[in-house]
Amino acid sequence: MFNPYKVREDFPILKRKIDGNQIIYFDNAATSQKPRQVIEAMKKFYEEQNANVHRAVHTLSLEATELYEEAHEEVAEFIGAKSMEEIIFVRGTTEAINLVAYSWGLHNLKRGDEVLVTLMEHHSNIVPWEILSEIKGFKVKYLDVNLDGTLNYELLKEMLTPRVRLVCVTHVSNVTGVINDVETVAKLAHENDALVLVDGAQSVPHIPVNVQKLDCDFLAFSGHKMLGPTGIGVLYGKREILEKMKPFHGGGGMINEVSFNLEMHRCKISWNELPWRFEAGTPDIGGAVGLTAAIKYLRTLGMENVKTHEYKLTEYTMKHLKECPKVTVYGPKDAALKCGIIPFNVERLDSHDVALLLNSYGIMIRSGFHCAQPLHEKLKIPSSARVSFYVYNTQEEVDRFIEALKEIEGVL
Repeated sequence: MFNPYKVREDFPILKRKIDGNQIIYFDNAATSQKPRQVIEAMKKFYEEQNANVHRAVHTLSLEATELYEEAHEEVAEFIGAKSMEEIIFVRGTTEAINLVAYSWGLHNLKRGDEVLVTLMEHHSNIVPWEILSEIKGFKVKYLDVNLDGTLNYELLKEMLTPRVRLVCVTHVSNVTGVINDVETVAKLAHENDALVLVDGAQSVPHIPVNVQKLDCDFLAFSGHKMLGPTGIGVLYGKREILEKMKPFHGGGGMINEVSFNLEMHRCKISWNELPWRFEAGTPDIGGAVGLTAAIKYLRTLGMENVKTHEYKLTEYTMKHLKECPKVTVYGPKDAALKCGIIPFNVERLDSHDVALLLNSYGIMIRSGFHCAQPLHEKLKIPSSARVSFYVYNTQEEVDRFIEALKEIEGVL
């Protein structure tokens, strides 16, 4: 059975105290903490197997290459991809989306086309398309959301005109925790001959995700939000689409051959096979090892168990936040529609003030726009405080959080 108290024993940082307070880490949507299994796997790699990959025949290089390719296989299995050829390692969700923008969008979008982006997207799924639209002349259009932060599916149907070439949608909002029906979005988009790019940064770490079931064309997510190290992320793409895309970065490892014609004074370049053609230069091999360890850890816990645990914590927290009369909670009131994220504000306090006050209790949350300013403007709030849960959080921590909020209200 899933036991968060047992899980906590694997996370050294949770034993830390600040100003006498045992830390409560409720900023998991920004980044997660790392279990000793991940830390030890990376330590072992650097102490025993460190070498470059795909570049030598000596023992260390062969071992490093095996570990690096195993990481692709582990990711493919974890998200239900057909093969490791559909898994590209990048620095994180942001780089994955930019890869799609410049490897696919730059060569396929033109004046008169449209990219449809939901209003709840993280800036990393907005800014690249706005930048590229200035270069290529296509339009970026925004799909509005309902007042509770949920997606407006009827409006989506209306906006899916023949001009739309790509739909960008987050699987789980990093502000409200809303879980979007990606299957429905993909079905509607494909009926319109449009592709679908899914931001999975907040879904892959927290709920079971199967890309074939979702039928998305691209899925981007980050290792550091799912117990892995920073600096490594994943772009999944359907093989038939990736095969037609040109590389985003040029350099070593992503080519099959570079030959020079002395008479023409030109180089002839042919690309490497998938996924290596999109992984130029020396990759984050240690990060891949850490990501493998993180996936194995999550698989041991069971993603259904992870999802259920976070749902119970979210439901429990939303119930007890009602005991705080000066607290306003945003997003759906039904915890079943959310994924371990609760945005809120305290009357007469800026969100940063709330975060600083909670920090004095050892409770660590996020405050501000959460890199999603358009959604805050839609909800008509200047900023918000945000608690977000993961596998090591407990009801006792929520109780301390609620008591701290009550004390803050008392001071006000």
